[in-house]
Amino acid sequence: MRKARYKRVLLKISGEALTGDKECGIDFATLSEIAHQLKLVRDMGVEVAVVVGGGNIWRGTTAEEMGMERTNADYAGMLATLLNALALQDTLEKKGVITRIQSAIAVSAVCEPFIRRRALRHMEKGRVVIFAGGTGNPYFTTDTAAALRAIEIGAEVLLMAKHRVDGVYDADPRKSPGARRFESITHDEALKMHLKVTDATAMSLCMENNLPIIVFDVAAPQGIVHAVEGDVIGTIVSSQR
Repeated sequence: MRKARYKRVLLKISGEALTGDKECGIDFATLSEIAHQLKLVRDMGVEVAVVVGGGNIWRGTTAEEMGMERTNADYAGMLATLLNALALQDTLEKKGVITRIQSAIAVSAVCEPFIRRRALRHMEKGRVVIFAGGTGNPYFTTDTAAALRAIEIGAEVLLMAKHRVDGVYDADPRKSPGARRFESITHDEALKMHLKVTDATAMSLCMENNLPIIVFDVAAPQGIVHAVEGDVIGTIVSSQR
């Protein structure tokens, strides 16, 4: 019988991780597999929250480069995360997992506003809570939203499910074939070495609050489950090695 190492976790799924083998949009086979693993984790008695990105639909920085005003571009990105959250909610509930979406920007027709105590109550009742809308502020990434929400709800670990990246490397493995993957590294080392684990704001939040991060490939077989069980997978970023 499977046993979880953690009792409360927050999973950050990048928008790109939802594309599967597609260039953009949502690959529903990938989404179904993620939902299946979340159900397994929930059935182990783990309290689960999820933060979804929106990069598979919209990237604010790219829109800014094309001439769009940055604040408007970022708000559009927040709405993209809500589209992904609705798709994940639908997939989870078809598997029998009760979910609630909480958004940092008000979209009352389809989700609740983010209320910390309500989110905690949902998780205590066994519901999966999906946080959408980032932090609700422009200029902040969904990685920062994931770190912030994880700290707010008292998650024991932040699980970072990446797209075609199976951990933290000392260089971009897609450009440098000799890049070395770390099994473990500290928050401080990651910041000093400018490693692309998360943005610096998110990493600093995790470091200041002693929140470990596990970085792994979303396509790794049963990757989410193994991470929750405490198996060695990807790279762990923590206060000390």
